[in-house]
Amino acid sequence: MDDDDRLGRKDYEKQLKVFHGELVKLQEWVKHTGAKVCVLFEGRDGAGKGGVIKAITERVSPRTFRVVALPPPTEREKSQMLVQRYLPYLPAAGEVVIFDRSWYNRAGVERVMGFCTESEVKKFLATISPVERAIVESGVVLLKYWLEVSPDEQTERLEARITDPRKIWKLSPMDLKSYGKWDDYSRARDDMFAASDSAWAPWYVARSDDKRRARLNIIAHLLSKVPYEDVPRDKIKLPKRHVDRDAAAASARHMVPEIH
Repeated sequence: MDDDDRLGRKDYEKQLKVFHGELVKLQEWVKHTGAKVCVLFEGRDGAGKGGVIKAITERVSPRTFRVVALPPPTEREKSQMLVQRYLPYLPAAGEVVIFDRSWYNRAGVERVMGFCTESEVKKFLATISPVERAIVESGVVLLKYWLEVSPDEQTERLEARITDPRKIWKLSPMDLKSYGKWDDYSRARDDMFAASDSAWAPWYVARSDDKRRARLNIIAHLLSKVPYEDVPRDKIKLPKRHVDRDAAAASARHMVPEIH
């Protein structure tokens, strides 16, 4: 995508500010009603999942919005039912849980990189929709997003991770190994959609070559899928207080140098 086609920073920040206000309203509604919301993000390396999650969570409380990004499974977890390690992180009443990658690792990276057998993949794809139905029937609002990035844009983003010291931590050896398997990931994605795009837990695909547009589009869609309302709040007024000016300043032995 040409730079001229991308959403400008000023317009992006203006709209994001509005959405942040709505996300706070959603947060207060979730706490007030005891609603349970679960949002999961999938996509190729460099598709922009982390940026979307940061845009969603940067103005809300981490006590209500929890982000789950699990490390590779332990040997014990490998012996368990696949979704078992994820179930404890599902939202309780008054919580929004966001999965940065999810149980769909089995259908994506694990399959493409040979970390599981085709038999295990087929078993997962055959059973995950009933599991998600049970999750939804328990009262969870379940939203599944796939971020779709083009080959050229992915290349540009991964190259930027190599040259930018602020981003190098995002580039793992696994990213490099999986980079050459574009077509394999495409086939795995399509199989995943065919097996798990259900009426109760559909997949929503967001084009993400323009990161800013993708973030705004996903937040707008998320807000439209949760039936939140304004929650009445008492007017807040700071109470009176007395301040002893002589004792107010910190007098610790070790102060941070004021070099800026």
